[in-house]
Amino acid sequence: MALTRVLVAVKTYPTLSSKYDELVCTAGFLEDGSWIRIYPIPFRKLEYDKQYSKYDWIEVDLEKNNSDFRFESHKPKSIETAFNIAEHLGTEDSWRLRKEVVLKNVHTNMTELVAQAKDPTKYTSLAVFKPKEILDFKIEKVDRV
Repeated sequence: MALTRVLVAVKTYPTLSSKYDELVCTAGFLEDGSWIRIYPIPFRKLEYDKQYSKYDWIEVDLEKNNSDFRFESHKPKSIETAFNIAEHLGTEDSWRLRKEVVLKNVHTNMTELVAQAKDPTKYTSLAVFKPKEILDFKIEKVDRV
């Protein structure tokens, strides 16, 4: 896959690893709007100026992660692979630039999406889904700890 441009959309909370201390999983979009998962990443060990944020375009040298059957799963070529932050997509333009990437491949049929998740030629595990109807939405205040 070599040098790959990824728009970061999701970063997990760091998890402990006996091999790498702690790791994060990152998911995002390729320029064509398809999803990609990058794991493992020793995020806190990255130089400060390489610690990317959500909606940063990053450039990283990737390869398929053969220890994960999911189609979208890739890993850095090595644990020391450099991450270059190319650009940040802000919200100054009412999210237009973000939407141009994120909404390229929107699923609207949950049955088809589940079938893709079970299909060994796809094993879709990441998707943008737009429900036909929202039945309820609640916001409840909680006590902060």
